[in-house]
Amino acid sequence: MNLIKVSAAAALLAVSAGSFAAKPTSIVFQANGETSDGTPYAEYVVKCSNGKQMPLTAWDKRRKWCVGEASTEGCEKKQIKAAKAACDAS
Repeated sequence: MNLIKVSAAAALLAVSAGSFAAKPTSIVFQANGETSDGTPYAEYVVKCSNGKQMPLTAWDKRRKWCVGEASTEGCEKKQIKAAKAACDAS
């Protein structure tokens, strides 16, 4: 009986620890930009549940979403996946 209680408590603790991870609460457009070689991109700011703000950039007519300012690293195809990655990095 004690083994079941300990196992259940450990599982509950593991699940609740994941719920404290920062999550995106809003994504706000900032501005359009252009690299030095003329490639257009859009700048966004992701507000996270931990109070931090992280930059996102959208490339290729908003088909590629990347974490960081004018960055093409850490990219995703979906805006929400990139926003979650940005909040995880904060």
